Amino acid sequence: MADFRERRKVPRVPVIASVGARARATLEVRLVDLSLTGARIEHSELLRPGSACAFQFPPAIGSLVVSARVIHSTVIGAMQDSDGERQLRYQTGVQFVAVTPEQRTVLEGIVERLTPGGGVGVVRLLF
Repeated sequence: MADFRERRKVPRVPVIASVGARARATLEVRLVDLSLTGARIEHSELLRPGSACAFQFPPAIGSLVVSARVIHSTVIGAMQDSDGERQLRYQTGVQFVAVTPEQRTVLEGIVERLTPGGGVGVVRLLF
């Protein structure tokens, strides 16, 4: 049996107490509708109500990142991914929180640009 050889440059220390942490992830979503107080999005990952995130609009319509909270999430169907596996599709309502007056001004411009037929495509949620 081969001896285990530590490859880390700095050793890890076991944590005895129960200590929480937060990992950040990015989820690509499709914007379904938008208001000054929130949005409805479509995506393929489960989002839990109450989860906090940052909602990032693409530069093409106005660079803006606002804090948001997941209000509700519902399965709307399924589709096959590129590997042929079935993947659930969700629609989720998010509420923007702690929007500053400056962010609100940018958000008003984004809502104005996204008149019916405009479409925005993909935005990002950062958890």
